[in-house]
Amino acid sequence: MLTIFIVGCSETQEKESRVETLPYYSEATFTPHWLTADDAELADFHQVSPFKFVNQEGDTITEQTYEGKIYITDFFFTTCPGICPKMTDNMAILQEVFMEDDDVFLLSHSVTPGYDSVPVLKEYAENKGVDSKKWSLVTGAREEIYKLGRQDYFVEEDLGLQKEPEEFLHTENFVLVDEHRHIRGIYNGLNKASVNQLIADVKTLKNNR
Repeated sequence: MLTIFIVGCSETQEKESRVETLPYYSEATFTPHWLTADDAELADFHQVSPFKFVNQEGDTITEQTYEGKIYITDFFFTTCPGICPKMTDNMAILQEVFMEDDDVFLLSHSVTPGYDSVPVLKEYAENKGVDSKKWSLVTGAREEIYKLGRQDYFVEEDLGLQKEPEEFLHTENFVLVDEHRHIRGIYNGLNKASVNQLIADVKTLKNNR
């Protein structure tokens, strides 16, 4: 069992991984599938679809950017007065924890891409201490971002919500994705204990690669 210590917001917390290996998830109920890495079922198992966005540096970000890597993803917008600042603070904790780890990256999608242009994301990133080598804030086609959020990452559907494509996407969830674009966990990005669990689960995932 892995034990780690996380320092953030003047707190030191200890968290253990819940399991020796992480489950796989394939749909909105987040029912765990306990599979091994060589399980034949994974050949047709749910994967995050290919995507193409632009980050705060004007660089193109695709699924190939994270080929062979683990990444943590969320959805936000720069003018959000509610949950987004706290989510960004907690993503910043993840950035600090994994800054020297070349296998772990962060990916935040703007849900208001019409406003969140590259210059807007760049200014936001600078204000929030985002390191573009570790953490990409991306903009792109609204329909692609919303489709990924709802149909690939299931970031709202775990709450039992069924929304129309034109409805606003707003969620506090962080999603853990492995090197094969399989979903391995979902976490409340507003909750420090949940974020600490995410950190522990990343360690578990790395140990089982």
